[in-house]
Amino acid sequence: MRFLFLALAMTIQSAHAEDGLKLFERIDHIGSLAREPMVVEHPSGALFLSGFASQVTGTDWTVPPFLWRSDDQGKTWQAVDVGSSEDGAQGNSDVDLTVGPDGTIYFITMGFNRSTKRGTHVAMGVSHDVGATWNWQFLSRNDLDDRPWVAVSPDNVAHAIWNDGKGVRHFVSTDSGKAWQERARIHDKGGSSHLAVGADNRVAVRIGSVSASGQVFHEGVDLIAVSQDGGQSWQHHAPPGEVKWVLPGGEGMFRWVDPLAWGPDGSLYHLWSEGETVWLGWSRDFGASWDKRVISREEGIAFYPYMTSNEAGDLAATWFVSNEQGLTARLASIHVQGETLQVHTAAPFTPLSWQDTTEVRKPDTAGEYVPAIRLSSGEIGVATPIQDAHENRYGFSWWVFAMNR
Repeated sequence: MRFLFLALAMTIQSAHAEDGLKLFERIDHIGSLAREPMVVEHPSGALFLSGFASQVTGTDWTVPPFLWRSDDQGKTWQAVDVGSSEDGAQGNSDVDLTVGPDGTIYFITMGFNRSTKRGTHVAMGVSHDVGATWNWQFLSRNDLDDRPWVAVSPDNVAHAIWNDGKGVRHFVSTDSGKAWQERARIHDKGGSSHLAVGADNRVAVRIGSVSASGQVFHEGVDLIAVSQDGGQSWQHHAPPGEVKWVLPGGEGMFRWVDPLAWGPDGSLYHLWSEGETVWLGWSRDFGASWDKRVISREEGIAFYPYMTSNEAGDLAATWFVSNEQGLTARLASIHVQGETLQVHTAAPFTPLSWQDTTEVRKPDTAGEYVPAIRLSSGEIGVATPIQDAHENRYGFSWWVFAMNR
């Protein structure tokens, strides 16, 4: 064991907060709640951020989803008119955003009946003019539709996935989102935990046991599906971690999003947590075998990880930590060079979110991940919800981190 520790120490170069990432700015936008947000940067420099409404008041799944835009690096934000319900702009739950290489913005959202706790539909919005106008279509209107994701390849092929209690569905667009074709299901069981799309027709999907908004549990389903032909065929591989999937409220830590990312060299990365430990795994053979390293050991339970990569292959990773002192979020910048990881971490930061009730003031994640993206400026942008029923204060915070300068 001692030899193993020394070997790992030689391959991980880490930096504490004072030597690594520093918080330079936090901007609070007050208005409508952006629960479980998602954010992207357009090639024009515009930022787009979405999230969904209160789980208490946001009961209408036919209303247009929320979207905001910033043209000054996040200092100010304006609501975007994404269209009407009659146009197909409908959604009150999970969202995802991405931008294609041609500048097309993809905005996928789902409806959720909070009375029955069942998904109602998946809708896709597409903008070809930097968010000025939107075209919408329903990709599905099936009972139990849940957790949609969208990602676009460097050669402009868009992939959308979600689950419905009967496995993971897969749609593809080759014309910038104008038309979508359904492919065979990626798997006939499990939930759509995450989606990553890379160059040369590489697609990877994380699939776990929980699906259909927690209404369906497929015991033993825990895999990473990888395609090297744009989703025409799939190979299913065991993930590198030792995790347990449970239903919400079950014994153990609930997990939903265990993220994936492709590197420019074809490496596949996977981030997950086990108790107090956060792990990064990488595969050089499309998921068939894995190396893994600990990137953080926390004084508390680490959970709800998230990760993104840029064109250079640099990773931005986030997770929550819960302990006796409260609930905080973490951010790490990870640079992979050969077998060496350079990990820079920021000081813990506290999102302004509490359980959405005035009866008790208890910290809450207000979602199941913290989105972080590498900006064209070289900084890392992070979005967290503002959910404060006691002060009647709702919105989102935009955090900007950078290496010490």
